[in-house]
Amino acid sequence: MKAFIFPGQGSQFPGMGLDLFRSSKDARILFEKANQILNFDICKLMFEGNEDDLKQTKVTQPAIFIHSVILAYHLSNFKPNMLAGHSLGEFSAITAGGMISFEDGLNLVINRANAMQLACQKNKSTMAAIIGLDSNKIEEICAKEIGIVVTANYNSPNQIVISGEFESVKKTCDILSSQGAKRALILPVGGAFHSPLMESAKDSLTTAINNIEFNKPICPIYQNVHAKPETECEIIKKNLVNQLVKPVRWFQTIQNMISDGANHFYEVGPGNVLIGLNKRINRNVASTKAKI
Repeated sequence: MKAFIFPGQGSQFPGMGLDLFRSSKDARILFEKANQILNFDICKLMFEGNEDDLKQTKVTQPAIFIHSVILAYHLSNFKPNMLAGHSLGEFSAITAGGMISFEDGLNLVINRANAMQLACQKNKSTMAAIIGLDSNKIEEICAKEIGIVVTANYNSPNQIVISGEFESVKKTCDILSSQGAKRALILPVGGAFHSPLMESAKDSLTTAINNIEFNKPICPIYQNVHAKPETECEIIKKNLVNQLVKPVRWFQTIQNMISDGANHFYEVGPGNVLIGLNKRINRNVASTKAKI
């Protein structure tokens, strides 16, 4: 069974999407439509911008979404049995999966990025990658009263990301290092994504989602908040909002997809971050880059 997976923030790179733009008139039309929706030339930033240009929140999330969805639309073998996306990638997955239009999907991503940016400005917060320590131990330490700090991304069994108030994350990193973590690295991000500090972003995203018409997806969508497949629109919509404050259960998602019959994963979008994670989760299952 074929599983198509969509990357999240951190997969962007200078020149992303240029080959896709050149590939067909239909692709160019969608790229140009994205410029109109965003009201600035995101294509120029994607094709000609540098790493700093692409790190801007208002650029990063739309750029990855645009690249991923247009690529999915142009894949001759895009006949998924199941879909999933890492954080932002979940919005690419539901769009490619026929739940919403390209235009509505991009507008949701813009709303989400802006709401998250506003939430980031309210608190000094960050995230940190923890390598080589059991997730149960990390959860146990985060649950202690060190301030607001939670598990945010279960990327692989040996790579967990924590998120929260800056000083709390910093102290937790010191404790985790003393408890045997091979690395506890503060990440260069704008704030505490997938944590309670994103709570203020939920109202705006909820309103935006409720103003859009959703269709049943072409196949089950495995969602970040519980790593399980969903096909009901109302449940998927609620999970998209809750994703803001809940952890991304990625390695559990991949494991569940494999248990449900996935035997070939295709990463759709810029970079190959998810292929790398898959190799750490289960080396026995094929994972390749989707190409037109």
